[in-house]
Amino acid sequence: MRILLSLFFLSVLAAEEAPVFKPQHRRWWAIQPVTLPAPPALDAAGERWARNELDRFVYAKLREKNIAPSPPADRATYLRRVTLDLTGVPPTAEELQAFLADTKPDAEERLVARLLASPRYGERWGRHWLDVVRYADSDGFKQDDTRPNMWRYRDWVIRSLNEDKPYNRFVREQIAADELYPGDTQALPGLSFLRLFEDEFNQANIRLRRQELLNDLTDNTAYAFMGVTLGCARCHDHKFDALLHRDYYRFQSFFANLRIDDEATTASPAEIAAYDAAMARYRTAAKPVLDRIEALLIEPRAKYRKEYTERFPPEVQTVIGKPAAARTPYDWQIYHKAITQVEVPDSDVVSKRVDAAGKVKYKALLAELDAYKHLLPAPLPRVQIMRDQAPTAPPTHVLRAGAIDAPMDEVAPGFLSILDAKPAAITPPSGLPSSGRRTALANWLADERNPLTTRVIVNRVWHYHFGRGIVGTLNDFGVMGERPSHRELLDWLTATFTGADGWSLKKLHTRILLSATYRQASAFRETADPDNKLLWRYPRRRLEAEAIRDSMLSVSGLLDPTMGGPGVFPAVPAGTEIQEGRHWRKSTGQADENRRSVYIFARRLVRYPMLESFDAPLAFESCGRRQETVTADQALELMNGQAAAGFAQALARRVANDAGQTPDSLVERAYRLALGRQPTGAESARSLAFLQQGGPLEDLCLSLLSASEFLYID
Repeated sequence: MRILLSLFFLSVLAAEEAPVFKPQHRRWWAIQPVTLPAPPALDAAGERWARNELDRFVYAKLREKNIAPSPPADRATYLRRVTLDLTGVPPTAEELQAFLADTKPDAEERLVARLLASPRYGERWGRHWLDVVRYADSDGFKQDDTRPNMWRYRDWVIRSLNEDKPYNRFVREQIAADELYPGDTQALPGLSFLRLFEDEFNQANIRLRRQELLNDLTDNTAYAFMGVTLGCARCHDHKFDALLHRDYYRFQSFFANLRIDDEATTASPAEIAAYDAAMARYRTAAKPVLDRIEALLIEPRAKYRKEYTERFPPEVQTVIGKPAAARTPYDWQIYHKAITQVEVPDSDVVSKRVDAAGKVKYKALLAELDAYKHLLPAPLPRVQIMRDQAPTAPPTHVLRAGAIDAPMDEVAPGFLSILDAKPAAITPPSGLPSSGRRTALANWLADERNPLTTRVIVNRVWHYHFGRGIVGTLNDFGVMGERPSHRELLDWLTATFTGADGWSLKKLHTRILLSATYRQASAFRETADPDNKLLWRYPRRRLEAEAIRDSMLSVSGLLDPTMGGPGVFPAVPAGTEIQEGRHWRKSTGQADENRRSVYIFARRLVRYPMLESFDAPLAFESCGRRQETVTADQALELMNGQAAAGFAQALARRVANDAGQTPDSLVERAYRLALGRQPTGAESARSLAFLQQGGPLEDLCLSLLSASEFLYID
């Protein structure tokens, strides 16, 4: 038996060392180089219909099935559609009136340009990207502790999109901003992408914790940027795709040198120097009190350190006790992850290791220390990121069956073997305590010749405009994912995006939004393509949770346009899963209640109730495509929910803000504000009858906010 097992493991190692890809692997469409195909020639009807090149690809596919495209939507529908798509809120009555009155030939071009220039664009599309990278403001696991500065990454995403930062630069900053753009404090928050993993910070098994974080980074980087299920190769070669077991750890090796840095700052060198000088003055002035605090806590700190060190396995205790010079790169990783559980803030030591009399003394000393508070400088702006711990990285081994205790051969950083089997060329950055590994990865991901990264982002943008990507499985471009419905169109858009358009997402939006394909009406008819994969009509779809809430805030006149800053905490109903306290701060009023939903504190384990009802995802892994369910919970949230009721009351006040309005004018104004149109005769009659029978105006407003016409993009 022992001989058979040895032969088995030798065969596994041999397979690892000499991968052989099948011909179908090498022919797979997603890994082929991106080309710029010529747009198809069209018949006379197609020439009349097409507005730009992408329409030619769509029309050619429709003609193959003898399907005619739909007529264009009316201008009011188009305005609402494109405004919701780009900003997440409906157009105002004034915007509708102005657009309908604009008869110049370039009215649509100017409309799209105006919306793309709005700061609301970054908030709307930033939320899409935050889904992809599983953004959260907390750790997850049982404690789900807050990450107090993670919001700076959210603001960086929004700012980057509003500035139309080239997507290749957007990618590079998230992987290696510190190495590629040292000193650029505006780029540094992008590195928080590497800090978005779920983390059980107080786990005693540090080796396992490290591996779990590396696995999370590996899996989600592959999902987000390349649209591949690389995690399936953690234990063995991928069962379907050209992704090797060895590739998983080659790719993981790019991250093997990382450590958490929650004290990084976006302050300038001058600001840091001024802060340090002010802190030195404070410590000098407060030294008598600080010395007495030190004397009080020296013994409790030692006890705390000893007791919490003994929680760890023996090998971790050994690392903590080693002299600094004796630690290997791997030891340093273990040390950095363990020491935060051993060396903790004084408040933790006092609460757990100081007796009642000592607590009284400590409290009195803090009161004395208050006399020096005026000397304390304002805190520096902190970002929570990951960065290399040193120029030399710990080794990475292939793990048999993904088990941390079953290392096999060591691997160097490398990409997907099917695309580039050689080890990555690593050049350590000059003058930085960093390995340069992430620079190599960032440049490979952001290379225009990378067939995955480039196609994946174009497909994501298409998905958010049409509710379905050209490839329907946004995070899976593999064999088990969907085939592209318009492969040539995807390649043409991708090659144009990385070439003529200079990686500009706003130019990509513009091409799509001005196309005849996007302009089509959404009415259904019987065709040979009932699922509308060939796009013979505009696909009607429901707004996402955040856009529903933001639209209600907007039409009710409550929306607070303030941008950025720490997450806000709207009030939550009693008895919900979120409770005020450790997981949810008490609302501070308007500052929390009426901000856009992208700024709501993103607790990893529980979501704000209204967003949860409408399918906002939990931030455990990359979400390329949200579920769109229809549940009783959604109807109850709209009919009985505290938030929806508040929006309806505010809308009713806005409708009735002019004294002496007739019931007819109230109904007309309610429809115009909520739905952007006049009521039909039947709607007007029903609404008037409801009001004349004593129905409250806020109930009429709630019914409009709950209508499918309000909740869907038509």
